[in-house]
Amino acid sequence: MTTSTGTDWAAWQESWDRQQEWYMPDREERFRIMLDMVEALVGNAPRVLDLACGTGSITARLLARFPEATSTGVDLDPALLAIARGTFEGDDRVSFVTADLKDPDWPTALPYDSYDAVLTATALHWLHSEPLAALYGQVAGLVRDGGVFMNADHMIDESTPRINAAERAQRHARMDQAKQGGALDWAEWWQVAAQDPVLAEPTARRFEIYGEHADGDMPSAAWHARVLREKGFAEARPVWCSPSDTLLLAVK
Repeated sequence: MTTSTGTDWAAWQESWDRQQEWYMPDREERFRIMLDMVEALVGNAPRVLDLACGTGSITARLLARFPEATSTGVDLDPALLAIARGTFEGDDRVSFVTADLKDPDWPTALPYDSYDAVLTATALHWLHSEPLAALYGQVAGLVRDGGVFMNADHMIDESTPRINAAERAQRHARMDQAKQGGALDWAEWWQVAAQDPVLAEPTARRFEIYGEHADGDMPSAAWHARVLREKGFAEARPVWCSPSDTLLLAVK
C-alpha cells in the first residue's frame, strides 16, 4: 500500500521479512504454529496484544488467517512503528501504542485491560532477565483466564555447549552463503531505512533510544517456563523449536 507520503509500506514489510529470514529461515513456520495454538486455545476471533510489535509482522499474519481478530501493537521503535502504522492505516481492527516495556506503567497506555492472547517474536531478548521477569508479571495481568501468552525467540540451553557451538557454526555458514547472494543483514537494513525520506527522521530517533544494538539475555526455555508459572500462568512449555529458537506457550 502506497500512502499520501508516497511510501510503499508493503515493500518495506517485504524488505523487513527478508532481512529477518536471513537470521531465521524457518520464521514463517513459527508464525504458523503460533497461530495454530491461538486457534486451538482461544478461537479464531481473538483480541490480541502484539508485544514489541515492530512492523506488525504478527498482526499481518493474524489478520490474514483470522479476519475477525483485533490487534493492539505496542512498541517503542519510531521507525518500525511508522512502517506498522502506514501498513495498517484505515484498518479499524488494528491500533498501535508507543510505550517502553521497561516502564512499569506501560499497560495503562493500552486500549483494553485484558487480551485473549499476547504474542511476541524475536524481540524480548533485548531485555535482561530481571526486567523480563517483571514484564512477564505484567503480561500475566493482561491475559484473561484461559488466555495465552507466546514468545518465539532465541532461548539458549547452556548445558549443551557442543551442540550449541555446532548449530551456531552451521547457521552462520549458511548466513554467509546467503549474504553472498545479496541478503541484507540487520545493520545494512537500517542503513537503507536511514536514507529513506520518510523513515530517515524516525530512524535517527530510533538509534537515539536504543543505540546500535540491545545487549539483553537469552535464557533457556526452561527458565522462561518456570518464570511464567511463577508470575501467574498455570501451564507453560515449548510447542515448537528449531536448533536455535523456541516458541514457548503459557496458558493462564
